[in-house]
Amino acid sequence: MTLATMRQRASLDIIADRGAAIISHDQAIAVAEPASSEHGRQQASAQSDLVDLAVDAQDDARSTSSSSSPAPGDNNEESDFFLGANDSQSSLGVPNLQDMQVTDEDCLPPINQLPNEILIAIFSKLSSLHDVFNVMMTCRRWARNAVDILWHRPSCTTWGKHEQICHTLSRESQAFPYKDFIKRLNLACLHDSVNDGSIVPLASCTRVERLTLTNCAKITDTGLIPLIANNSHLLALDVSNDNQITEASIYAIAQHCKRLQGLNISGCHKVSPESMITLAENCRFLKRLKLNDCQQLTNEAVLAFAEHCPNILEIDLHQCKLIGNEPVTALIEKGQALRELRLVNCDLIDDNAFLSLPDKTFENLRILDLTSCDKLTDRAVQKIIQVAPRLRNLVFAKCRQLTDDALYAIAGLGKNLHFLHLGHCHQITDEAVKKLVAECNRIRYIDLGCCTHLTDDSVMKLATLPKLKRIGLVKCAQITDASIIALANANRRARLRKDTHGNVIPNEYVSTTHSSLERVHLSYCTNLTLKGILRLLKCCPRLTHLSLTGVAAFLREDLEAFSREPPPGFTQHQRDVFCVFSGQGVLNLRQYLNQEKTFAELGLSEPRGVNNADRDTPTGGIVQVNNGDADETEVDAVDEDDMDDADMAEADNTAQPVNTPAPQQPPPPPPVQPVNPFNYVQHPPYVPQAVLLQHVQTQIQATQYLHGAPVAAHLPALLAQEAQVVAPSPSPSAPSPTQALDATPVSPPGPTDGDGHGNPHDLA
Repeated sequence: MTLATMRQRASLDIIADRGAAIISHDQAIAVAEPASSEHGRQQASAQSDLVDLAVDAQDDARSTSSSSSPAPGDNNEESDFFLGANDSQSSLGVPNLQDMQVTDEDCLPPINQLPNEILIAIFSKLSSLHDVFNVMMTCRRWARNAVDILWHRPSCTTWGKHEQICHTLSRESQAFPYKDFIKRLNLACLHDSVNDGSIVPLASCTRVERLTLTNCAKITDTGLIPLIANNSHLLALDVSNDNQITEASIYAIAQHCKRLQGLNISGCHKVSPESMITLAENCRFLKRLKLNDCQQLTNEAVLAFAEHCPNILEIDLHQCKLIGNEPVTALIEKGQALRELRLVNCDLIDDNAFLSLPDKTFENLRILDLTSCDKLTDRAVQKIIQVAPRLRNLVFAKCRQLTDDALYAIAGLGKNLHFLHLGHCHQITDEAVKKLVAECNRIRYIDLGCCTHLTDDSVMKLATLPKLKRIGLVKCAQITDASIIALANANRRARLRKDTHGNVIPNEYVSTTHSSLERVHLSYCTNLTLKGILRLLKCCPRLTHLSLTGVAAFLREDLEAFSREPPPGFTQHQRDVFCVFSGQGVLNLRQYLNQEKTFAELGLSEPRGVNNADRDTPTGGIVQVNNGDADETEVDAVDEDDMDDADMAEADNTAQPVNTPAPQQPPPPPPVQPVNPFNYVQHPPYVPQAVLLQHVQTQIQATQYLHGAPVAAHLPALLAQEAQVVAPSPSPSAPSPTQALDATPVSPPGPTDGDGHGNPHDLA
């Protein structure tokens, strides 16, 4: 648009809004040149035509513009543009004046001038469905652009909401075709109530892409098949533990859902192997398969997936006990995109499943879980590392034939290895662990539960891992407080001091604390004492889980007040020795130990701070830590390769400074039995040791802390103990005072693994 056109359009807007600015015929002729001149008469005629058109434009503007619009101010300069005689007037014709008319579009606010695509993008950023609903109530245009977002994934968290959705979908008169907007349906929250009749109204939906019916045991083929038949664009289906589903539904999926990418039929025992073969032949875009506990599946079914579904990324065959070597070899060899393979409790698998692999590299394989495949030996592990050098997560728990040679092979993964589980691999020794730490310095999680040959030497090496977050040492009975103190001091490094300009000051060091430990499993490590655990709590502010089941030093009523409740299925003996601190319990335990004078008299020094590195740093050097060739500011990326360990971590992001004094000191104990300072009403009130000292003569001699020596024998040794550095290898004949205090061992429960949870690595 030219400058002249813009000025003409602005002038017409002024004329249209101001009736007094209308130029009459006489005024137009008066300001023109004398009429005697032919040229003047032509100009007057042109001015007259212009005024007529301006009046018409004014009428159009009055019919379209709002009467409440404010009148613009006088602008004689722009008005004179139409009155003066100049050459530009000759170019003013009807087509140009039509472009200058005021339209409805010119009166719209800026938000209404946005295209629909931009509005949809804005509305999709709203996190609350209530906000999206308010958007729909604004105007019809916004409703049209927001209704798809509101109905994209309707909330079926309660039975009332489910009824409302079904009622809306079944109405004959609808403002919008809601059934075409639904793309995700999740009825897992209603698994106890939903049945075939509950999902009949949902069968009218035709664009569902993700359908989740987890644990909906009342749903049968009668209700599921119509829903599948009407949704040919289905991409993901989860019917895990729906044990009424049979092969009829699988055949329907194979017929109608050609684009299916994810399928979870875990626990569906009535699905036949033949139907799975048909599914593999028809749904060739499958990427994720979870077939847990489908014990009826045979080699032929898994071979069909390996043959016809080359894009498989993840497959879980947990508890598929009929699966042998051939399908495992085929899945790895033909699945060039395979990233995750889980073969837990597949008893028929042996070394040949991996020794048969060709001598080429499978770069995409990241996660391999071979728990309880007890026929595997070191040869299989060596072949696995050879063909899959980029593995990040390895699980060989209960592969009892593995030795140090397997660990030497695993060390070849180097910095790629982040997660390693070797629970119950009891033949592993310290030398193999040292080799592993030297090569794989980016390990985040390692579990060596029930590796009974391990001593303090290997744990001290593990403590140097700079990114270590979780460590499992359940039933490693040979480790002592030296290992725990090494873990506590692991990431506290001495560094060269810098001046205000960032220049390094030679021979001056500072110590910083970057403890990364979050979960520590020490159940049935019977040599541990209060000293090591107290140091661990003080030095690891990120700690959110600490298991000490069966550790005699913590079988005390005052400390057990902060422990979690034992699971209901435990025997009385297991309940007596249960001691697991998690989440807020860890924070409360730390605060209590910092406040209680009894533990303060142990003389435990505070952890090293920034300004006292010289006191704790060895003379002539700094603390040597395996830094993994990584910058200290490096952020641990969370990607799809990382194992989902949300079930092993408590959602507790609070932190308790270990060096900060408590906000207030607890009041001195009254002469009567005090109550728990943290109001743990579910536990009986405990008796502070100061009160026990006063009444020790009147107590019954058999009174004990659940396990251990009598109370009167405990307290003098506890109060008289001084701070000392625990020796790396204490002499069995001359234990330290703390070890003597807690020398009474607790026998592990017989029939269960680990710490009595039925879990070897104590994840409770």
